[in-house]
Amino acid sequence: MIAFEKKVLDNGLIVIIHEDPSTPMVAVNVAYNVGSKDEDDEKTGFAHLFEHLMFGGSVNIPDFDTPIQEAGGENNAFTNSDITNFYELVPAQNIETALWLESDRMLQLRFSKKSLNTQKKVVIEEFKETCLNEPYGDMWHHLSELSYTKHPYQWPTIGREMNHIANATIEDVKTFFYQFYRPDNAVLVIAGNITSAEGFFLANKWFGSIPPGKNQKKLLPQEPKQIASRKKIIRQDIIPHDAIYRAYHMDGRLSDEYFICDLISDILANGRSSRFYQKLYKEQQLFSTIDAYISGSSDPGLFIIEGKTMPDVSIEQASEAIDRELRLLMEENLSERELTKLKNSLESSLIFSEISVLNKAISLAYFETLGDAGFINEEAARYQKLTAEDIRNTAKKIFRAENCNELIYFKKVEI
Repeated sequence: MIAFEKKVLDNGLIVIIHEDPSTPMVAVNVAYNVGSKDEDDEKTGFAHLFEHLMFGGSVNIPDFDTPIQEAGGENNAFTNSDITNFYELVPAQNIETALWLESDRMLQLRFSKKSLNTQKKVVIEEFKETCLNEPYGDMWHHLSELSYTKHPYQWPTIGREMNHIANATIEDVKTFFYQFYRPDNAVLVIAGNITSAEGFFLANKWFGSIPPGKNQKKLLPQEPKQIASRKKIIRQDIIPHDAIYRAYHMDGRLSDEYFICDLISDILANGRSSRFYQKLYKEQQLFSTIDAYISGSSDPGLFIIEGKTMPDVSIEQASEAIDRELRLLMEENLSERELTKLKNSLESSLIFSEISVLNKAISLAYFETLGDAGFINEEAARYQKLTAEDIRNTAKKIFRAENCNELIYFKKVEI
């Protein structure tokens, strides 16, 4: 059980304090409730661009990394389809350095054409390197667009097109900042060697005077139920092996189905005892690599299966082998021994992840963006209550042909 206290400042900032006197460190985590799903479809990649811009200097601070390093700490950030997250880990006595940095960039970034152009170049180079020049690097562009017809999950976090970032203006950036990077659209978590009283005092000291925004998040279009399978074939000369990617629609992060699908992904592809590894990789030697995982998105997401075939194995053979394993999940109940082993492994992973004060800070902020930081204490119980029948019924629901989006890569052969 992770204990915490929560308050909301007058400007709307949600503040969560978790006391952990066993560590000399304090983690400061700020999660903004904005991700790529909140972007305009003609201006994608902005949330990811802002992850970079937020390190480019704020109204009173030209450089973020040096003060943190001098305080004996570390900092970083990440962006996904749902949130943008910034964190610092510092010795407890230097907590105000982290709070100073985070509050100043929430107050106002230093908007300049020079900073914007610098970060645009960085993001565009990242786009080229990871999406255009990397084998299978454009997978998420194709698979997202194939899987979603209405919901803004139809483009990846890095953006749909490079031009959307290249054409971003100072006015675009200011509008996006003042819409989303405001205290009333954020969660601040302070976790570690600090008392709740001191944490709330410091939070109000550094963040309380920042004006709220006029945050009116748009109502996102819901993805209609898929009624027919979709398929796309890509031929590229840079890929080393033919590959198959499948995406099946599943429910969102707070649903029971999410936890069942997470368990199913472990059955299929988590470790050397998993079914895909034992049968398709080791015994039948059909794949050089094969994996199964869930997108983990807040709104209804995707169950992904991906595999790269061995040189003499056809995509048809590979696809049929995957189908056989999925049918077994739909037709046979998991043994109690296998189910218990999976549940215990998941619970151990959860407990291990909660040892780190930084992980606890990130998780508390994330669950609060979902609606309640207390969800962090319900995770293990939700896995433990699952039954073999739940797994079989969900497999039947998810792995239907009409619910499948399939992306195939073929290595282009010179004639």
